[in-house]
Amino acid sequence: MIQVRGFDGHRVAVLGLGRSGLSAARALRQGGAEVLVWDDNPAARERAEAEGFEPREMARPAAFDDIACLVVSPGIPHLYPAPNPVIAAALEAGVPVDNDIGLFFRSLGEGWEMFDRPPKVVAVTGSNGKSTTSALIHHLLHAAKRDSQLAGNIGRGVLDIDPPEDGGVVVLELSSYQTDLARALTPDVAVFTNLSPDHLDRHGGLGGYFAAKRRLFAEGGPDRAVIGVDEVEGRYLANQLSEGRGDDRVIRVSSGTKLNGPGWQVFSRKGFLSEWRKGRQVASIDLRDVTGLPGAHNHQNACAAYAACRALGLGPRDIEAGLKSFKGLPHRSQTIAEDAGVRYVNDSKATNVDSALKALQAFKKIRWICGGLMKEGGLEALAPGLANVTKAYVIGREAEGFALGLPGIEAEICTTMETAVLHAMQDAQPGDVVLLAPAAASFDQYDNFEKRGEDFAARVLQALP
Repeated sequence: MIQVRGFDGHRVAVLGLGRSGLSAARALRQGGAEVLVWDDNPAARERAEAEGFEPREMARPAAFDDIACLVVSPGIPHLYPAPNPVIAAALEAGVPVDNDIGLFFRSLGEGWEMFDRPPKVVAVTGSNGKSTTSALIHHLLHAAKRDSQLAGNIGRGVLDIDPPEDGGVVVLELSSYQTDLARALTPDVAVFTNLSPDHLDRHGGLGGYFAAKRRLFAEGGPDRAVIGVDEVEGRYLANQLSEGRGDDRVIRVSSGTKLNGPGWQVFSRKGFLSEWRKGRQVASIDLRDVTGLPGAHNHQNACAAYAACRALGLGPRDIEAGLKSFKGLPHRSQTIAEDAGVRYVNDSKATNVDSALKALQAFKKIRWICGGLMKEGGLEALAPGLANVTKAYVIGREAEGFALGLPGIEAEICTTMETAVLHAMQDAQPGDVVLLAPAAASFDQYDNFEKRGEDFAARVLQALP
């Protein structure tokens, strides 16, 4: 566990007692703080009380008179669409508001002066691909026999990890909820994968969403920045961070565009990853046979992870070997099975239109299982990928409305996963891909996208001979 420093002998309040909240409470207590906690869920309060934490209802008058800081879990809104009443009270009282990510960064460095190689922190953010990119960086480091821990929005809570040792690397996946509020953000290497509209209500629009992501690069500034430049926001960010075209503190990354110039570039084209530096090519890797990273969107993830690992000192051949042993993440372009010439792919994490489009563009002859709780913006942006769809099988309570947003392709209203999988498997021909890429949230039928993906996988495997 990382001991939170700077609050010894002070009272700190923690709002929200899920994984990150309880982890923060424990780390604060271990660092000498007196911790008060609150969650609107009585069961969550009972779990915290069982660990010796004192609940305090913090929206009442004068609740913050003796509080040095309020630590907030990421799912609780602090600004848009409206601040949680407890956060509003803290803001009115002038009490600093932070989260576990901010506590993590402010608590690093204790005893590091004794190390031959100080530990490094890599932080990954973006709209799509950040989980795969983070996990891939972690995998590549392990494959190269570098000590690495994976935490944040994936894996363990950031304060639950072990203090990094000599030469160790901490890889963090950070959502916009986490970067938006953290009062300290000082990674050694920061990665921006891409940007597409998401969580707009929470950030007051696309500009606020991008601003939340951008904070990872502005609150202290990383030593190296890996920036996906396939969208205008990434190009703008790379421009803001660099002092000139040859500034190799910024590594530009693309999927599909050949980047040039005197700086440091990593890009993929036609299935090949290329690294260019100072105007010449220094490495090339064939990604076409890397089964854990199918499609152009995963090739972008590979480029970002490659660039981050190069910034940490790994050699191209070590990275290539690690790429070939990467199996992919569950629910992200995950091959469940292949039978009778049909491939079954679980991309339940494709919860928005942009990520679903990338999945549709990664395969041909798709029997597409889609639908769920639709997000703002409609489905028009899926159009470039629909030519790869043989037929859509639409699930969810809004299945009829979802199907109406898919003009020009055959769409069957299935409503349930059971029906969609059964009919897709009955219709599938050799060479087809049965793909779950919902382009929608899961909450109308499932607790989360993981449960949705598990249901798909279980029904496929149950139906196969």
